[in-house]
This record gives sequence, structure tokens and C-alpha cells, in this order.
Amino acid sequence: MLKDFSKLETFLTVVREKSFSKASAKLGISQPAVTQQIKFLEDYLETKIVERKKNGIRLTKEGEEVYRIAQKMERCINNAEKELFKIINKEITFIIGASFTIGNYVLPEVLNNIKQAINNDVFIKVEVSEKILNEVLDKKCDIGLIESPIFKDGLIYREWMEDELVLFSNTPLPKYIKKEDLYNFNWICREEGSHTRKMVSELFESMGVECKNFNVISEVSSSTAVVQTILRSPVDKNNPTVSIISKYAIASEVESGKLYEARIKGHKLKRKFFIVYTKDRKHDAFIEKVVDFLLKLKNK
Repeated sequence: MLKDFSKLETFLTVVREKSFSKASAKLGISQPAVTQQIKFLEDYLETKIVERKKNGIRLTKEGEEVYRIAQKMERCINNAEKELFKIINKEITFIIGASFTIGNYVLPEVLNNIKQAINNDVFIKVEVSEKILNEVLDKKCDIGLIESPIFKDGLIYREWMEDELVLFSNTPLPKYIKKEDLYNFNWICREEGSHTRKMVSELFESMGVECKNFNVISEVSSSTAVVQTILRSPVDKNNPTVSIISKYAIASEVESGKLYEARIKGHKLKRKFFIVYTKDRKHDAFIEKVVDFLLKLKNK
């Protein structure tokens, strides 16, 4: 007898993600475990339901029928869960831990939508990525949104939005800057030991650019401080004061003409934002609703 819904949930996830590996990432279990659960279903049903292909997966005729039944069971479970929430009148404040760029510049625009998605209050806690991950593990945050994956045991990491780091100044810049010209600027940098500074240094190193030869005139402790320092710097067309930051952090200032952004010719400074939550809460209804909502934003 099939005693629980978890194996059918794995099957549903494989079908929806069209991939065993993507289903593994979403469920927070190993790919062999996904394969094992699908095999269990096939052995139990005594029929093949999923065929692996080079470009994904394909359901057999029996698999299509299992998928239909599993969807029906899923709807019943979800409806029952909603009824249970009504009975216990569960009222919570959903806490999202977010690193600085995400918490200050990305989430505020969609905060009300998240509240509506789960019908509960949402609180955003802004901290460095390392601290956010620890608070997710300690159950002080429900999910974390971070700017780079600092891997810790017990957590599920989902790729989210793509970010671009841009060069910016309060002085007009060419659309594209040659990497050799980076040595001619005055620089505002994040403090030594900052994860952002380390990441930018690694990006520059991969381009053959040595940050140690930059003319660094100031080091600050947050992206907000970087923006404010650049805004208050002298406007100097010959020696602009510049820094590197997420495009989201300066979007409004660029639009209003207070700041100017540029790209480095021949190089794209890209990174991924990540959604993080604990493995033991992967079936939590509130977590699922918020994560699903956030994932829908990634292509907008």
C-alpha cells in the first residue's frame, strides 16, 4: 500500500520541472533519491511511468494517468490544509531574511504582493548573507534571500533572480569602459572582509584586473553608504569617483539622472540571487507559497 504522498509529490515535481536534477534541487534531496522514489512507484504500480530523454523526461500512457490522479490528490490535500488553517486560525508574521541589496532595493516593491499571497503579515530583516543563513537555520527567519550561495548543511538553495553589477559614478561615463581605464578612476570600495568586496575582486581577477593597483579613496560598510558617498563626491570629468554595485541599488538614481552607469567592455558582471530555506520545512504551505511567488518574479 502507498502509505504517504511524498513519493507522488516527487513524481509531480519531476513532471513539472521536466528534469530529475531540477526536481532534486527543488525538493532538497539527492538525484539518486529522486530516481529511487520514482522506481518505487513503478515497482508498486508494476509499470513504467517516466522515461528519461536527452532533453528531459516523457510520461508513458500509464504515467499520464498517474499524473492526473496525483494532481487530484494534491488538490484534495491542499484544500484540506486550507480548512485546517481556518480551524486553528493560524496567524503569523512571516519573516524574510534578506541581504542588503535584496532587502533594500528588490523586496520593498513586492512586499504587499507577498502578504496577499500568504494572507499574513511579512517582516523583512536585512543583514549580511552569513547571518541570514544562520538565522534561517535557527528558525529566526522563515526563508533567506541572499546574493551568493554560502553553502551550509540542512538548507535548500533555489536559484532566483539574475543580478548585474555595474560601474557607476555621479559623473557621466561612456556606455562601455575598457578594463585598462579602471586604474584611472578614484574608487569607493566595500570594507576589507566584505563578501561583496571578495566577489568583485574575484570577478576582476578573472578579467586580469588587479584591484590592489586601484586608487581607493574610501572604504564603507554597506551598499547604501557606497551610493551616498558617490552622490556626494566631487564631479570630476578627468578623474571620476566610481564603484561597483548591483543595478537594482541605483536604478532610481540612474533614471533621475543623479548617477550614471557603465559596463566593462567585453565582460558581464553577473551573479544569481538565491532563495534559501531549511530542508525540514520544504513542505510548509507558507514557505511554498512565498517561494512560488518569488520564482514567478525571476523572468519579469
